[in-house]
Amino acid sequence: MSKYYLGVDLGSTTSKAVIINEKDEIIGRGITNTRANYAVAADITKDEAIYNARFSVLKKKLEAEMQAKPEYRKYINDLENVFQYEQFKVRLDKLGDELLKTCRTYFKDEETQNLMIGHLRNIRKAFKPKIKHEYLYNNLGAKSQFFRDIVSEKYNEEVGKLDMSLFEPLMTVWDKSISPAENERVQFDFKELVEKAMDELKKKYKDLPDTAADSSVNFDAEMNLLRGNFDQVSNTLSHHIDEIAELEFNISNMTGTGYGRALLPFPQECIRSEILCHAFGAHAVFPETRTVLDIGGQDTKAIQVDKYGLVTSFQMNDRCAAGCGRYLGYIADEMSISLNELGPMAMEAKKDVTICSTCTVFAGAELRELTNLGEKREDILGGLHKAIIMRAMSLIARSGGVFNEFTFTGGVARNPAVIKYLTELVRENYGNDIKINIHTDSIFMGALGGAMFARRNIKADLPSAKKSKAPVE
Repeated sequence: MSKYYLGVDLGSTTSKAVIINEKDEIIGRGITNTRANYAVAADITKDEAIYNARFSVLKKKLEAEMQAKPEYRKYINDLENVFQYEQFKVRLDKLGDELLKTCRTYFKDEETQNLMIGHLRNIRKAFKPKIKHEYLYNNLGAKSQFFRDIVSEKYNEEVGKLDMSLFEPLMTVWDKSISPAENERVQFDFKELVEKAMDELKKKYKDLPDTAADSSVNFDAEMNLLRGNFDQVSNTLSHHIDEIAELEFNISNMTGTGYGRALLPFPQECIRSEILCHAFGAHAVFPETRTVLDIGGQDTKAIQVDKYGLVTSFQMNDRCAAGCGRYLGYIADEMSISLNELGPMAMEAKKDVTICSTCTVFAGAELRELTNLGEKREDILGGLHKAIIMRAMSLIARSGGVFNEFTFTGGVARNPAVIKYLTELVRENYGNDIKINIHTDSIFMGALGGAMFARRNIKADLPSAKKSKAPVE
């Protein structure tokens, strides 16, 4: 029986899980919003990693066939997307129940209750088919990982079409409902859900337009191959899919890390500092790494590592969330845009507006003041992103500077403006020869490091002499 190892990174804003095999290969990834309930977040992200691992094992098993027959690869990728949609549907129904419950509790007048309930049902009816289309045809599952983000975007869009007098009450209902719905663990039967996904795929390929003229469908050569050959591909792969549905994942050991690691139901010897895990994970992906920068939701860490990936020194801004993921989330809320829009908008900046403070408490007031002075939003965001990186550069300098190679980890590593300013300032301060590593799995580095500690079962601790308690102002 194959052995697998689990790492769970319970962060302040997102929780991640990684499952590796005995060769240190990642076979499963899971991620969810942490929000208010750490225990549920840990369970959800572990569940998601196991679902993902099943599909990874299937793809590994059929690697040769997928090379020879690209329609097999298309079918399995489509199946995983539709599987995610089937999960989404169940969660959406639970959110719908929560929205109605909130309406009945929040609005005391029966006439107002009925009015709001009617609007909520119409909103859901309007956006549900749009989201289904995005999952089935445009790979939404790979583009957005959080239920909250997918639904809130569509919900806000539909609320914006209604009379302005309805905006505040409908958004209040949303705010009171999303966290309880999001923080409920839903345990799915993989086999049952994958069978539903296969049935949905049959309908998809039966209903495909004859040509690529429908611009809402992303056509490709593999889709065309599969459209004319669907039944044969489905029948050929069905027994392999049944096998992975029955596969048991024997988790031989596990490690918990992250901001909320003390709340994980793991033995104390299975808990590791996120500094150790991010360093170990970054070193695993990039073995020549000697400096690691992790910008997470709640703190920023500059870490120096040796040739084994073990920490030799670090500096940490651990008393203030300024310049971290939560700060960026607050800025997005202040500007009434999504977190994913911040970086691309900052990339359009023509100049970097000077930001006096990256303090979350004063951020809103400074943004409003700069806007009133006529500064453009993209220029303000450009300056804000640069200020975040300048703050991080101070930590890097105090930890010992940058040595080849430099690896950037954490969720903020997905922000293109952060990458832009980090690259510029690292090269400006430490030379153009520095190799800067940013990986698609940057957000999973802590969980990966945890899983690798679990596989090796080694003892490691932080160097006590270099710890920094002082916040960076």
